[in-house]
Amino acid sequence: MKFIDEAKIFVAAGDGGNGIASFRREKYEPEGGPDGGDGGRGGSVFVVADRNLNTLIEFRYTRKFLAERGEKGGSSDCYGKGGKDITLHVPVGTVIADVNSNEIVADLDVDEKKVLIAKGGRGGLGNIHFKSSVNRAPRQSTKGEPGEERDLRLELRVLADVGLLGLPNAGKSTFIRSVSAARPKVADYPFTTMHPNLGVVRVSENKSFVIADVPGLIEGAAEGAGLGIRFLKHLARTRVLLHIVDLAPPDPDADPVHDAKAIVHELEKYSPELAAKPRWLVLNKLDLIPEDERDQRVSDFLQAYGNTTDAPCFRVSAINGEGCRQVIYKLQDALDNLAPPPAMTDLPLDDYFPEDSDNDTDA
Repeated sequence: MKFIDEAKIFVAAGDGGNGIASFRREKYEPEGGPDGGDGGRGGSVFVVADRNLNTLIEFRYTRKFLAERGEKGGSSDCYGKGGKDITLHVPVGTVIADVNSNEIVADLDVDEKKVLIAKGGRGGLGNIHFKSSVNRAPRQSTKGEPGEERDLRLELRVLADVGLLGLPNAGKSTFIRSVSAARPKVADYPFTTMHPNLGVVRVSENKSFVIADVPGLIEGAAEGAGLGIRFLKHLARTRVLLHIVDLAPPDPDADPVHDAKAIVHELEKYSPELAAKPRWLVLNKLDLIPEDERDQRVSDFLQAYGNTTDAPCFRVSAINGEGCRQVIYKLQDALDNLAPPPAMTDLPLDDYFPEDSDNDTDA
């Protein structure tokens, strides 16, 4: 299947039905009064979060959603039938914005959360509403109101407490496999991760958190190198970032310090708000370094990297799980004390939709 995290759609609520002007025409009612009924209301368009969905692929191929219009009123005080509402199901974490006004319409961050995105028009009035003591045979009626129409952009933002950053093949997918039941693809070539993966980390019987693995960044990602930065949006809701660094890269000319700083630089270019989140260093692949050289290798890295934020730093070997449990225990303690992330509607819209792009990725 395809992992689709962006889509543009057009929604139109139904127009209200017209009211009519009608008079009673019965054999023994020679002075029958007005009996024109109201038109029915137009159908509305709702959207609801569904935890059973994880992609917006349904909206890639069907882009127009039109609700029914209301029926017109009838004689004998008959009101028109209301148009049927339609409900669109989207994954939990979907943000909906109006394309024309840049207004964020809804942030569907809770399962079964339901939001009205296009309101149906009110039905018109029949002539029974215009009768009075001085106007006993009104011929007025009103037309139904038009339903709302909107061009909308849907963007999926996965819900996770912790996000993983790093170069391709730094060991992010191996780390998430080590600490959770998630089983993303792992191989010895770059960009094996092509779409975000989520894993639930259970620390104890009643404590757990969600960790997100996104495709790796490379230097120049902000300009489109590699897979670019379009998947970084999935870290917007996280509270802590884990920067996974490969201390034993296969390329002898690779410089872990330069690569680590390049990742931070790309993060800052993408979003200062995201770069300001707590970011912990996780030095990975210690199993590939001789045991008597590990302390010196770590010390040299930290001195050259210049970790001035006093953020925690961990040594791990994700392939065999060494040091990983310590990381998740510290993460749980930190998450217990950190405030929940702000609502998406409180953030600048530019942080959400930096550019238009079609993200069709095989899953």
